[in-house]
Amino acid sequence: MLAQSLSPCIVTTKVAESRDFYVKYFGAKITFDCGWYINLEFGKGASLQFMAPQSDQTACNPAGLTYNFCVADVDAEFQALAASGLAAIMPLADHPWGDRGFAVQDPNGVVLYIYSDREPDAEFKQYYK
Repeated sequence: MLAQSLSPCIVTTKVAESRDFYVKYFGAKITFDCGWYINLEFGKGASLQFMAPQSDQTACNPAGLTYNFCVADVDAEFQALAASGLAAIMPLADHPWGDRGFAVQDPNGVVLYIYSDREPDAEFKQYYK
């Protein structure tokens, strides 16, 4: 299968909080919002959806879920988010596997790992295809 796009949809009771969080801190563009379902776009091919539970659906338990955001300048993003009051749950650091990044958490408990690519250490170069 060759997907045209791929995006997660979190079933949550925090649809409005999620919308406001991603718009405020990540500059998400709202492309659909009917109250119980929203679509947020972050750039070409990057989107997230949040929806309130319908019928017998239960809200998602996102423990262990991480979204990775690759950005051009992770240091600038770290400074901007810190200045806006969003605290990192993982500090900004260089990682030997080939990125520099940090993490924050959204209102649902989803970890958002924000990073920029960098040259991996020698021990990790062998794993790249």
